[in-house]
Amino acid sequence: MIDLRFVRENPEAVRDSQRARGEDPALVDALLEADAARRAAVATADSLRAEHKAMGKVIGKASKEERPALLAAATDMSAKVKEAEAAQHAADADLDAAHRALSNVVQEGAPAGGEDDYIVLETVGTAPEFDFEPKDHLELGESLGLIDMERGAKVSGSRFYFLTGYGALLQLGLLQLAAQKAVANGFTMMIPPVLVRPEIMAGTGFLGQHSAEVYHLEDDDLYLVGTSEVPLAGYHAEEILDLSAGPKRYAGWSSCFRREAGSYGKDTRGIIRVHQFDKVEMFVYTTPDQADAEHQRLLAWEREMLAAIDVPYRVIDTAAGDLGSSAARKFDCEAWVPTQQTYRELSSTSNCTTFQARRLSVRYRDENGKPQIAATLNGTLATTRWIVAILENHQQADGSVRVPAALVPFVGTEVLRP
Repeated sequence: MIDLRFVRENPEAVRDSQRARGEDPALVDALLEADAARRAAVATADSLRAEHKAMGKVIGKASKEERPALLAAATDMSAKVKEAEAAQHAADADLDAAHRALSNVVQEGAPAGGEDDYIVLETVGTAPEFDFEPKDHLELGESLGLIDMERGAKVSGSRFYFLTGYGALLQLGLLQLAAQKAVANGFTMMIPPVLVRPEIMAGTGFLGQHSAEVYHLEDDDLYLVGTSEVPLAGYHAEEILDLSAGPKRYAGWSSCFRREAGSYGKDTRGIIRVHQFDKVEMFVYTTPDQADAEHQRLLAWEREMLAAIDVPYRVIDTAAGDLGSSAARKFDCEAWVPTQQTYRELSSTSNCTTFQARRLSVRYRDENGKPQIAATLNGTLATTRWIVAILENHQQADGSVRVPAALVPFVGTEVLRP
């Protein structure tokens, strides 16, 4: 959630952020009204408690004759205090609900608009030109014995798959390379749980507008994560961190699960949009004043990985309406997919400022020793979808695929052949 003091002092800026996202600016007014009502309820309850306490002192000094009337008045006052406290609790709940309904404030400079209103910041590499009819990643994957969609559907249903033989080794190589690069850049590798409690899922902002995407195990009241960002954000919940030596950086290797609700008929072919995939995700805790610089570092590390697999890509500044509720700014790296003649997202990095940490009560001590809310950021370092770009961009006329040099030690061959 966003800083309530900021909302009080800059309501129009928050309304502008809501408009840029395509969300309701009236939610700002609802929050301010809930805030005012809560403060009034607190004042009333405090006043009645003080009055009730004062009455107790009077009763203690009263004569025998005065005491019955005073005790009756005190009983009435006690009932009023309970009513006021109940009203305060209700106001607290209303304020929390109104607060959680607001998305993070979009960072200045991020483009307004929806999914198609991004700004291209840079294009890297040249799209390959083939002197043959290129195959798509699924045709290549099946002919090379890398991907089995048919048996994935037989076992688990649509949008599931098996990675087989070199396909499995290709994914493991990608993730291992990502892990090595993360460790070399000061990240602590983590293999986190992929089932989390509701308060952790809600704390990262995935139970708002994204709730339809999340798998929920009702009997256990646990959620399957769509990214290891979720457990890594919860790792330091309710803690005060020591950030005096710089950011705390973690890289989580996990399977990820997404229901893909609302995407019926979209990207049904192959492994572009699936229910389960593996990923190495960077996650950082830092001070708010260092968050922008850290965001650029995360983007640079993503670009290192993309250079290692040698595919053409572009970097886009994502429009406000296409940001997740937690993100204030997001940069995507999109690789060229030859058979689609377009760029598709391979990685993204988001600056969530203090939004998640405020929900999860993750703090640090400033130079005066006073606890302050930390900032969090995340970024994808490798995921299953990268196989799509590798296969399509590195295919050859005979149906084989060159393995990027950085992955050869993990895959065990330089060329994947039919």
